[in-house]
Amino acid sequence: MTGSTRSSDGLDDRRKRLLFRCWHRGTREMDLILGRFADAAIADLRDDELDQFERLIEVPDVDLYAALSGGKPLPDEEQGSLFARIKGFRALGDGA
Repeated sequence: MTGSTRSSDGLDDRRKRLLFRCWHRGTREMDLILGRFADAAIADLRDDELDQFERLIEVPDVDLYAALSGGKPLPDEEQGSLFARIKGFRALGDGA
């Protein structure tokens, strides 16, 4: 079981891949953070946000988790508007 509450029905292949990868990160903490965000927001992300998301999920879990929890900043090129949305989503625990 992935933990996902969202079906991939109706999503294009790119979004399906992102949704799957967000729930299969390698660490449960990142599965929950990125998976929940993807469940809530994946259908509505613009192409430029999908580009940002694809780059973010290439960041190693330990580095991304540290950045999201405030322990270590990401490189400037990774700190876009989508990263801020994910960080805010995590802090609020709801709504993308």
